[in-house]
Amino acid sequence: MRAKDLIVLLSVILIVAMLIIPFPTWLLSILLIVNISIALLILLISMNMSEPLQFSVFPSLLLLVTLFRLGLNVSTTRSILSKGDAGNVVETFGSFVIGGNVVVGLVIFIILVIINFIVITKGSERVSEVAARFTLDAMPGKQMSIDADLNAGMISEHEARERREKVSREADFYGAMDGASKFVKGDAIAGIIITLVNLLFGIVIGATQLGLPIAEAATKFSLLTVGDGIVSQIPALLISTATGIVVTRAASDGNLGQDITKQLLSYPKMLYVTGGTIILLGLLTPIGALFTLPVGGLMLLGGYRMTKIPEVSKEQLEDVEEDIQTDELKSPESVVSLLNVDPIEFEFGYGLIPLADSNQGGDLLDRIVMIRRQLAIELGLVIPVVRIRDNIQLQPNEYRLKIKGNEMARGELLLDHYLAMSPGVEDDSIEGIDTVEPSFGLPAKWITEDMKEQAEIFGYTVVDPPSVVSTHITEIIKANAHELLGRQETKQLIDHIKESYPILVEEVTPNPLSVGEIQKVLGKLLRENVSIRNLPIIFETLADFGKVTSDTDLLTEYVRQALARQITNQYSSGGEQLKVITVSGKIEKIIADGIQQTEHGNYLSIDPNVSQSILESIAAQVEQLSLMEQTPIVLCSPAVRMYIRQLTERYFPQIPILSYNELEANVEVQSVGVVNIE
Repeated sequence: MRAKDLIVLLSVILIVAMLIIPFPTWLLSILLIVNISIALLILLISMNMSEPLQFSVFPSLLLLVTLFRLGLNVSTTRSILSKGDAGNVVETFGSFVIGGNVVVGLVIFIILVIINFIVITKGSERVSEVAARFTLDAMPGKQMSIDADLNAGMISEHEARERREKVSREADFYGAMDGASKFVKGDAIAGIIITLVNLLFGIVIGATQLGLPIAEAATKFSLLTVGDGIVSQIPALLISTATGIVVTRAASDGNLGQDITKQLLSYPKMLYVTGGTIILLGLLTPIGALFTLPVGGLMLLGGYRMTKIPEVSKEQLEDVEEDIQTDELKSPESVVSLLNVDPIEFEFGYGLIPLADSNQGGDLLDRIVMIRRQLAIELGLVIPVVRIRDNIQLQPNEYRLKIKGNEMARGELLLDHYLAMSPGVEDDSIEGIDTVEPSFGLPAKWITEDMKEQAEIFGYTVVDPPSVVSTHITEIIKANAHELLGRQETKQLIDHIKESYPILVEEVTPNPLSVGEIQKVLGKLLRENVSIRNLPIIFETLADFGKVTSDTDLLTEYVRQALARQITNQYSSGGEQLKVITVSGKIEKIIADGIQQTEHGNYLSIDPNVSQSILESIAAQVEQLSLMEQTPIVLCSPAVRMYIRQLTERYFPQIPILSYNELEANVEVQSVGVVNIE
């Protein structure tokens, strides 16, 4: 690599030297051949690449090659004007290639310049400019597509990073090609000027300084000038062609040769038409069949050969496709694939498309990525990817969240408004559209941006629509996290902890507990908003008590008690006094007496009137605490905790039910209410 770098550095130094130091004619001849070789090599590489980024160094290389060619022009001009000689290569192009005829040489040179400057260079410049503009315009859409594929789980973060880098490099490449095409245009103009300078000043120098007759000086310097012009225009034409090929490559399946032969010869019947036309041209015009018959016959033969091959292939392909379609109709997989249900789906009406469109400032995709990370930290659960799609069946400003195909929440957003939640005392000066905050069911108003500052002054909590919907999504997923934890997800968690605690995992599963039993324990914890992130403690507890009982309800209680410090910190952070609603001994005795033990587990069986009275008492205490702006927590003895939870789960799912064994000994508990019945 160091040797290759050194060669490039020496080449740049050589270019600078050509501009300053007179080179011998033999060295100039070698460098002219090198120039033609490099141009031909670049042309062949541009034809054999399948996409422009495979030749991403082309813009910089184009500048160096152009500078090299101009350096050669300067050196040959110096040699022609000072010595009347520019080496064997220039002399050969001036005499042999054009037959020593100056007029013919000038005509050929002018034609080459016109082809290079007007046809190829101008077209390449325009294509580069348009490609650069369209690539930059399409860049946000491509980035959004990558983010959508990442959130949908179709690609990994590594693949997304590679695709983003490719999009960025593509934009940089076409931007650079837009500027590099100006080099080719400037090189063509410089070639014309240098040729005119050589021709005019060569005649003057030959007649005045070298003492040659004007006719001889004109002939000699004209041949050298034309030879120098042609020997420099040929590689310039090759480089210009390579530039045009690079910037016009689009929707390519292979290199240029494969694309041309595949697409140009994909219609063999057109060869019949072309061949027949050429033959008729020779028969009906003075051109003669001697020239047209071989060409037309060759095209007819090619069309015949190509028509025969596709017919066989087409018949075979039809048979294969028929067999495949028959197999697919008989195969159950063709129906089974339709049964897949996304774990989490977020659908919205067309009016909320700006939420997910990064071109319009939407950041919903980024917010969902952050939600998944946040819930992974809070709950210890890897949340599945959220499938995001628009749904024309919904109202324009409506959205809904589905978990495993079932609708769990629905809401409505006004993108040009803010959601203002009342501090408790509403102010009549705050005008807006009355609504309900979707996450917690609080009364709120949709207000315009003009009212935002005034609402904040009066103590309203003002939230923008993206924050409203992201909070709603977070709370719904947290409330239903237990439904997202199946056996497959549990197995992934087990494999994860096994990497660090292999002995611990082996002691728990597959004996005495199966993956399904562990999943039930973890699901019960998540159902009551207890994080399962501390898997080592959970598995330590399961290892201790899994041999004693396989009742997942009892195992869950043991695990909760082992997580006492975590649960205490969850409800009483910083040593704060914990205000709770205690359950009276009378109710605990009623519940304990109502526990029925069967071979399938224990369940609670009490009189419906008694259970109704208990629920009414809890509701009264919860309402009283809510008026005091306190979070209600019910505290009871460990023996009846899970049964009280079973009793209250349907009516008060958000109220935590704790036992005395789930609280740290150093936490201060204050009873602000007692659940009791007459």
